[in-house]
Amino acid sequence: MDESEYFFGLEGPLDAIPASGQMRAANLTGFSDYARIRGSDAHRILERHGLEPRTLVDPDSHIGCQQVVDVFEYCSTLFDDPLFGLRLAHLQDPDVFGCVTALCRAAPDLRSAVGCLVDYIPIVHSPEADLELVEGLHTAELRWNVKTDMGVNDQANYQALMLMLKLLRTVGGNHFKPAYVHLAVDARPRDVPEIESLVACHVLNRAERNAIGFPVQALDQPIASANRLIFRLLGGYLARVKLVNRANIVERTASYVRGALPAGNCSIERCAEKLGLSVRTLQARLAVHEVSFSDLVEAQRENLARIYLKQTRMPLDEVAERLGYGEQTSFGRAFKRWTGTTPRKFRAGA
Repeated sequence: MDESEYFFGLEGPLDAIPASGQMRAANLTGFSDYARIRGSDAHRILERHGLEPRTLVDPDSHIGCQQVVDVFEYCSTLFDDPLFGLRLAHLQDPDVFGCVTALCRAAPDLRSAVGCLVDYIPIVHSPEADLELVEGLHTAELRWNVKTDMGVNDQANYQALMLMLKLLRTVGGNHFKPAYVHLAVDARPRDVPEIESLVACHVLNRAERNAIGFPVQALDQPIASANRLIFRLLGGYLARVKLVNRANIVERTASYVRGALPAGNCSIERCAEKLGLSVRTLQARLAVHEVSFSDLVEAQRENLARIYLKQTRMPLDEVAERLGYGEQTSFGRAFKRWTGTTPRKFRAGA
C-alpha cells in the first residue's frame, strides 16, 4: 500500500473542520454552570437563539459564530453583567481550543507556541478568527479580530482575551507577564479597573484591535511541558488538516467520510452540518463533480477495507463494523464486488 494512503497512522482526519461562520461548541464549556448559578436555564437560552442544547455536551460539534455572539450579548443583559465573557472564561481553561492547546503545550518555546495558535486556531476552532504575532524591538503583540462583522461582540472578545491569556500563562509559566491589553470593546469607564484586576495588567479600552502585549524576549523562553514527539506528530497532523481545508467539496466530503466511518456516525446529514451546508446544497455541489455522497462512502469503504486487511490483523467482523456494515456477510459481498475476491483471500494474498 502506498505511503500516501496513511494519515500519520490514521485513515484520515479525525473530524471535519468548522466551515465559514462556524466555531467549535467548546466555546460554551461551563455555560450551563454559569447559567445555573445565576438562576437561569442554559437550554432555554440556547434554544431562544436557534442552538440545540446537545451542543453543551458535544464540544467538537460546530455552531454558528453569530449565534454564539448573540447568546453572549443576551446573557450580558439578562444577568446584568457587562463582563459576562470574562466571567465565563474564568470558569473555562485553555483546552477550549482543543488539540491546538495540546500542540502549544508541547512546543519548544513560546514563539513556536504562539505560532501554532496563529496558524491553527482558524483551522481547528473557527475560520472567523484572525490572529497574528507582531514582534517589535522591545514588545511583541498577539493580535486578534474576527473576519466578519457580527455587530456588537464585546462579550466574545472578553472571552477570547481571557482564554488566550490563560493559554499564554500556561505555556509561558511564571516568566510570562503581559505588559498591557488592547480591547476593541466599548467598556464602561467604571468597568475598566475590574478588567485590569482580572487580567493583571493595564487595559486600553476602545482600541482599534484586540491585542496582548508582552516583552519580546519572552518569545525565546523554553516551555517546561515541551515534548518533541508530540509537537512533531500533532503538528504534522494539523498541517495536513490545514491542507484539507483548501480542498474542494469532494475532497472535504471524502475526508469527513474517512473520519466518520470508523466512528460509526457517518451520514449525509451530519456531513452537511459539519461543512456548514444544507443536505440539498451538499448534494448539489457534489453533483457538479458528477459524484454522490453514497459514491464517496463506497469508495472510502473499499479504500479502508484494503488498509485494514493488509496492514492490520483486525478480525473481519470488526472490519465490517468499522465500515458501517451490520453483518460480516454484507461486507463480504461488497468486497467481492469491489475486488473480485473475498476478504480472507485478499488478506492471505491469494
